[in-house]
Amino acid sequence: MNNNKKSIYSALVANLLIALTKFLAGSFTNSSSMISEGIHSTVDTVNQILILYGLKRSKKAPDQSHPFGYGKELYFWSFVVSILIFGLGGALSIYQGVIHIRNPELMKNPFWNYVVLILSLIFEGTSFIIAMKEFNKTRNGMGWWKAMIKSKDPSSFLVVFEDGAAVAGLITVMILMALSHALQIPELDGLASIIVGLLLVFVSFILARESRSLLMGEGIASETRTEIARLVEQDVCVIKTKNILSTYQSPEDVVLMLIIDFKDHLDTEDITEAINRIRTTIKTKFKFIHYVIIQPE
Repeated sequence: MNNNKKSIYSALVANLLIALTKFLAGSFTNSSSMISEGIHSTVDTVNQILILYGLKRSKKAPDQSHPFGYGKELYFWSFVVSILIFGLGGALSIYQGVIHIRNPELMKNPFWNYVVLILSLIFEGTSFIIAMKEFNKTRNGMGWWKAMIKSKDPSSFLVVFEDGAAVAGLITVMILMALSHALQIPELDGLASIIVGLLLVFVSFILARESRSLLMGEGIASETRTEIARLVEQDVCVIKTKNILSTYQSPEDVVLMLIIDFKDHLDTEDITEAINRIRTTIKTKFKFIHYVIIQPE
């Protein structure tokens, strides 16, 4: 999570500065796509603040009302971020683009738009590279897309998605703005806004899908369940692992429940010792499993 914070802070600073310059340039040149880009950067800034808040809240110690801790705060705030990206980012950008297509206005001198877009591309590109490097440390050899889908930490891939969409949006806006000015077709500027909005909608759906799954109690991967069953059944007192139940409380905290069929001749003391051995083995092998509840069948 500390690695994730580095990329989030870098994106936060970049987006805050970029949003201000985009709004100024868009107002001065009457560019719909620049206003949409300003909205995009503002939403990104708010999102990073919310994710940092979620990270802080998720670290709260367990108490009587939340015995397993507050780890799911991160998933809740990630879901809020996905709604903001969709509503304030995607929907507003698409609306802005449609309005500009229906009521086209020629841009004034777009020089400052290009200056802002080039600077934004440099800043967003730098933030994107930092985010990719930090995410790369968590991939463990998996492909980029597979690692994002399997990740249980939305903060690890949120900035990658946001900055990736931002870079793609900036390039799209630059191309269509240049064509709009050169060909005197103001509708192309509105089209750029719509494309930026659609990019944001796509990012929001990906983030909402992952956050929803984790909020609803997503468990450990099938490979991990298989490995846990193998470790359990290596114990001399175990016949078979009947069931494995799990849920992520946070990216670094899993609650695990095992229903185990022990050998018939064991007394209470033997079963208690076996349970302690199994619990220690699992927690040693999988550092993210903090709670292991074992129920003999």
